[in-house]
Amino acid sequence: MAATGGVSTDDIPILQAENLTSNVKSVHYSRTFLSIIGGVVAGIWGFTGLTGFVFYFLIMMVASIGLLAKSKFSVQTYFDSWTRISIEGVFGGLMSFVLFWTYPFSSIIYKQSCSYSISVLHVLV
Repeated sequence: MAATGGVSTDDIPILQAENLTSNVKSVHYSRTFLSIIGGVVAGIWGFTGLTGFVFYFLIMMVASIGLLAKSKFSVQTYFDSWTRISIEGVFGGLMSFVLFWTYPFSSIIYKQSCSYSISVLHVLV
């Protein structure tokens, strides 16, 4: 992350628009990437219902803590408000998470249960 500005003699932080935009894009890209990876992991592990959504929000909470640590807990140096790190992009990544959560779940977990049901039917017949 690039620093958005220095501190003047009046101790008022100066934010540069290019650096702020770059930092916000970094937060957005990291949340999108974690949403996709988290969705695939949730699908492979077979999370269903509320468990999957709790898993997603835990991932986003860990991402927020990681971004805070990356900025050395000095949010005002890199962003205009703390909500840029804590809330920005959380619900935008939810669609990606659900997409990549349902696809592995349906292609791995559901096929295993269907093939088990079909093999049981063959044994019964």
